Amino acid sequence: MTEDAEKPKREKRPQQVYTLVVEVGRKPGDGLPDKATGAALICYASGVDEEEAVRETVAILKQADLAPLDVSGYGTLEERLKSGDEIDSAERKLMQRALEENSVIVAQMTPFFD
Repeated sequence: MTEDAEKPKREKRPQQVYTLVVEVGRKPGDGLPDKATGAALICYASGVDEEEAVRETVAILKQADLAPLDVSGYGTLEERLKSGDEIDSAERKLMQRALEENSVIVAQMTPFFD
């Protein structure tokens, strides 16, 4: 028997783009405004499932000297459309870019202040 015959074939799952909102806290060198207590980031992240998209997003944000505290997932483009979300062409382009580049796109950062 060859090695290929012994290994079960794993079905390759397609990448999808997930909309995530990530809350970050303060960390030295994070680039947030001086008096900000944290921020919320809207991200589009590719992954075979939402769990992978969250892991990749958190890892990239940590590399960027941010301190992720909480991640909320809002689903794929199809899931968001089914739930009634209106998604404009600019947002769709960012989602497509995340898919094509197999990356995380930070679309918006909103700092929090006391």
